Amino acid sequence: MTTTLKAPRAESRSIGSNVRGYAERVRGGDMGALPAVFGLVVLCTVFSILKPAFLTSGNFANLFTQGAAVTVIAMGLVFVLLLGEIDLSAGFASGVCAAVLAIMLTDQGLPWYAAVGAAILTGVVIGTVIGTLVAKLGIPSFVVTLAAFLGFQGLVLLLVKGGTNISIRDETILAISNKYLPPALGWGLLAAGVVGYAALQLLRARKRTGRGLAADPVSLIAVRVGALAVLGGLAVYFLNLERSRNAAVVSLKGVPVVVPIIVVLLLVLTFVLRRTGFGRHLYAVGGNAEAARRAGINVDRMKISAFMICSTLAAVGGVIAASRASSVDPNTGGSNVLLYAVGAAVIGGTSLFGGKGRVLDAVLGGAVVAVIENGMGLMGYSSGVKYIVTGSVLLLAAGVDALSRKRAAAAGLR
Repeated sequence: MTTTLKAPRAESRSIGSNVRGYAERVRGGDMGALPAVFGLVVLCTVFSILKPAFLTSGNFANLFTQGAAVTVIAMGLVFVLLLGEIDLSAGFASGVCAAVLAIMLTDQGLPWYAAVGAAILTGVVIGTVIGTLVAKLGIPSFVVTLAAFLGFQGLVLLLVKGGTNISIRDETILAISNKYLPPALGWGLLAAGVVGYAALQLLRARKRTGRGLAADPVSLIAVRVGALAVLGGLAVYFLNLERSRNAAVVSLKGVPVVVPIIVVLLLVLTFVLRRTGFGRHLYAVGGNAEAARRAGINVDRMKISAFMICSTLAAVGGVIAASRASSVDPNTGGSNVLLYAVGAAVIGGTSLFGGKGRVLDAVLGGAVVAVIENGMGLMGYSSGVKYIVTGSVLLLAAGVDALSRKRAAAAGLR
């Protein structure tokens, strides 16, 4: 008698089942980026009503360039926070790397790509040293990065020769935060992004179906792709409007050059976290370091890698900040840069306790911070009020995270 083995039948999850599943996760404490998205919508609505200038195309473009450096630094901090660690030096690390960039361009006369390479290499070295001290010597990351915070502050002063301002005149570097894509190129990149996203979603669904696993239905994929196309289309249309008061003299329209840079970083880093063994190991170490070590994961290597990525992205953030300011001074990377970057990661949904977070959280949190800073500036509030409001939002986000973890633990999800 022959036994015939049948392949498991693939089940397709309907839109309704996905919505119900998401609602159950939220009730169980897994709120994800929902508070950040809700807060962003509320803030934009309030500022638009109180100050109509907030919704102009010029201010919309300014939001991207204003929050770009902090957002990129926050992306790097996500990797460290996933391990339950902290990097208090990320702000001034970006300042050190920006100073290296300016010196290479101005004093040494190197081409822009060599100067950017030197700045990023500086970030890699900084992250490697910090990660080694934390992982190999067992010094708490709070202490190591606090010492680095103070040391890098002094190093920036030495690099810029005691407080001088180093101007940046390289057109390529200045274009990062001060130039815009041609309108047609903006539409082309959006179309390529939407088509690429649709192809990846369909390919993923097909693979899961082939393995006999539940896959998202085509209708749900169509909703996601449609939402991306609509939101992206509105953003590109708005950014392509003429923003110059005298277009005959100078035209200001198009997507800021820094936007596709952030999108590429978001896609690459999201792939690293969600689709590679490195990313899975990072979440495992953040969830339970001892269990991860017993499972054969090199915990020390993961910690060093996380700090290295964090400082490398701080270097990229420093390049963006130097581009926007067209110069580097002792305050580059200082002031509220670190606080806003940590706040962006946490507000977006990354947990301070480790094991939970996405690179997208940094982008959403960075948008919230930029909207608060920009909107309150337009309304004429002082820096003191801005700090109080931003601090309150950060405290609220951390409180939501803590309560969500307790709720998830009570529901048996953790």
